[in-house]
Amino acid sequence: QTVGSFSAVGFFFGNQIHQTLGVPVGLIDNAWGGSACEAWIDRNLLSSDDRFKPLIDRWIKTESTMPEALKVYEKRLAAWKQASEKAKAEKISLPRRPRHPELLLTGNSRPGNIYCGVLAPTIGYGMKGAIWYQGESNASRAVQYRELFPFMIDSWRNEWGLGDFPFYWVQLADFRGEKPEPAESEWAELREAQTMTLKKLDHTGEAVIIDLGEGKDIHPRNKIDVAKRLARLALAETYEIPGIPCRSPQFQSMQQNGNRLTLTFTHVEPKANGWRPFDVPEPIGFTIADSSKTFLDAQARILTDGRIEVWSETVSNPVAVRYAWADNPVCNMYSSEGLPLTPFRTDNFPSITEGRN
Repeated sequence: QTVGSFSAVGFFFGNQIHQTLGVPVGLIDNAWGGSACEAWIDRNLLSSDDRFKPLIDRWIKTESTMPEALKVYEKRLAAWKQASEKAKAEKISLPRRPRHPELLLTGNSRPGNIYCGVLAPTIGYGMKGAIWYQGESNASRAVQYRELFPFMIDSWRNEWGLGDFPFYWVQLADFRGEKPEPAESEWAELREAQTMTLKKLDHTGEAVIIDLGEGKDIHPRNKIDVAKRLARLALAETYEIPGIPCRSPQFQSMQQNGNRLTLTFTHVEPKANGWRPFDVPEPIGFTIADSSKTFLDAQARILTDGRIEVWSETVSNPVAVRYAWADNPVCNMYSSEGLPLTPFRTDNFPSITEGRN
């Protein structure tokens, strides 16, 4: 009676834990689709941190415009109603009903809203850990997310008083149309911000699903594999079951050799068959740039020690490599355990979401 409205990823995650442990597991479903990270944080905490002052100031400004916005709304609504009455007598095209401005104040983006209405009532329940699947609504402010996301995790841990409980999340999937040439990407920057959190906080983990999305659907149908990758993390690192690979390969270091860049990685066996490229034997999804910061599609090959060599015949002095750096990248690299290579960039070139609040 209740499972139909429950989180699909949450259900399949719990089911996998149950099947593996042989013990039922309880889950609290706190979810609101399309929500912003700041809505899940106590607004007083956000307001007390100077890093988020521009974010709070933006909302204070929005809130101050409500009286005038209500007047405009009433006028538009009256005009819409008048037009709809006319439509009963003749066939006309109606615009959408005006949106009440106060929906902004009660919605899923305002700082603290979901914290107060959804999260706070559950604080204090005993629990083993948390799983998180969010990010789309913060993609345009990805650089800010580098600080906001770990701040949220810390705040939850402090609220519950259970120490640094495990916190595992799903990295943004591939979405939107594929682009023929390398380009900057808000979604790639948000994925990067999520991955950065791994180094900032202990007892965290990331399920990479750069291969499970759908270009035309922000809610891809495949929930089972998403849940299984989350469950791997919990089973291996929270329940300490041995022999369960759970971490996607990650970029570690880069060395230049002439017009080629050689990359090393963690969480992959240091041998050629530590990798399992999908569909074709050659790595796909790499781009390369020189000091001009213009990225071009690159060739790549797997070396016998598991390193990956990247180059382009048109780039004589490369300085940077990116992998799967797009909203919806074409990429094919997996570890031999079947976990996709985490999207990355080796450069620190200016981000397109820098300065957005």
